[in-house]
Amino acid sequence: MTKSALQIARAAYQPKLPKALKGAVKVKEGEPTQSVADQEAIKALFPNTYGMPLIQFVEGEAVNMPAINVGVILSGGQAPGGHNVISGLFDGIKTLNKDSKLYGFILGPGGLVDHNYIELTSDIIDEYRNTGGFDIIGSGRTKLEKEEQFDKGLEIIKELDIKALVIIGGDDSNTNACVLAEYYAAKNCGVQVIGCPKTIDGDLKNEMIETSFGFDTACKTYSEVIGNIQRDCNSARKYWHFIKLMGRSASHIALECALQVQPNVCIVSEEVEEKNMSLDDVVTYIAQVVADRAAQGNNFGTVLIPEGLIEFIPAMKRLIAELNDFLAANASEFALIKKSHQREYIISKLSKENSEIYASLPEGVARQLTLDRDPHGNVQVSLIETEKLLSDMVAVKLAQWKEEGKYVGKFAAQHHFFGYEGRCAAPSNFDADYCYSLGYTASMLIANGKTGYMSSVRNTTAPAEEWIAGGVPITMMMNMERRHGEMKPVIQKALVKLDGAPFKAFAAQRERWAIETDYVYPGPIQYFGPTEVCDQATKTLQLEQGR
Repeated sequence: MTKSALQIARAAYQPKLPKALKGAVKVKEGEPTQSVADQEAIKALFPNTYGMPLIQFVEGEAVNMPAINVGVILSGGQAPGGHNVISGLFDGIKTLNKDSKLYGFILGPGGLVDHNYIELTSDIIDEYRNTGGFDIIGSGRTKLEKEEQFDKGLEIIKELDIKALVIIGGDDSNTNACVLAEYYAAKNCGVQVIGCPKTIDGDLKNEMIETSFGFDTACKTYSEVIGNIQRDCNSARKYWHFIKLMGRSASHIALECALQVQPNVCIVSEEVEEKNMSLDDVVTYIAQVVADRAAQGNNFGTVLIPEGLIEFIPAMKRLIAELNDFLAANASEFALIKKSHQREYIISKLSKENSEIYASLPEGVARQLTLDRDPHGNVQVSLIETEKLLSDMVAVKLAQWKEEGKYVGKFAAQHHFFGYEGRCAAPSNFDADYCYSLGYTASMLIANGKTGYMSSVRNTTAPAEEWIAGGVPITMMMNMERRHGEMKPVIQKALVKLDGAPFKAFAAQRERWAIETDYVYPGPIQYFGPTEVCDQATKTLQLEQGR
């Protein structure tokens, strides 16, 4: 592998660990836990892994550990720091016993089912330390939910004498990890399953999982580019930039980037839903900011839009929910309808309210709502060009206002979608440290015989030395939600809290940011230099923890 100068320099970086993990550890157990909702239903589905206590690692006495073989899977979309989770896991099991082995399953959960694996040796691991991407073993989106998959995976687990499996993924992947842990526990297979919290979107978090890995790096990457656009915007002074950002189910990325760059407009999906805003309400809000700035002679600005906005507009949400259920139940019939007749077919099958909304949508957007579904049977909102939809509708409204004498400016739009650009960035110092600690913590959960737990590292705005490492039962985070038309156990997504400190800090400033051109240009991620420049956690975390 040819390496850049930065990669060569980064390879020498030794991630920081919490003090408790630097030597022998012991388990300090907390109170028994229960799921966040639907307690009886979750308990019935997970009788062997429900109600387990929270775990914290503290300094302990050294003990001789037998060598163990561990398997690791990268699941779902890439996020910066995945390689460091694997590095931490590798170093952890080798510290316990140098003869322990780590096997990586290729291209995600499918590698387990298809018996496609590689032994991860120190030579391989050292090539990937502190690098972005998931290319060490690749990732995939195969869902582990059928018994035949579990049994097929068990064959290779037994053949390789693997005692524990670590699944690195988001809420759905960790839900699968929980189902797998329960199945192997029920059958007394002697296989532990541990999860690690990954998702750029930042929607896998709670009091025990303060942030999911990759969020810090992705937000810093996007904020750098938005800052560059804002500087260009403020130089040319003739364009409104509509910037869509990753975040299908929550607006954490858009909010964090807004706190970093101070744009003129940032839409927060959760607020749109809370205020029961229509698409026209959102458009009117943006158009008013454009008009107010034009009155001052400023025909330029930036608008940040969360990827999943469409699903949070209540009327659109109801439409999409009915579409999801209808298409899940009638997929084969829908596939036989000619493309030219699909729109009329859908209109004829929906309820009156949803039929009218669907019929009112531009052809392109209506089409995107009924095309390819994601693996969970849902609309792929990332395919909907919300940034263009909004700028087109703003242009129409401004033209109408111009005729009425309410608007005197010029409006020209540029469009951007930042998604893939941030998924494989080289991890920031925070993510390099956090991910390494998560992997190392996973090795300690394995060494202490735990299963059905997610690796947890807390107190993350303090220096890494003071971080608290432990584990949280995955069942504690679960509730029941409708998927593919039926109720399934899933980890509850963490949305932006409108009464939380990050949103309140944004809301207190946004009226001023709308009118003034008070842009911040964060610049690129810094890997070397003073702590206050290089090791800062996200503004979201700092505000949540009162730092």
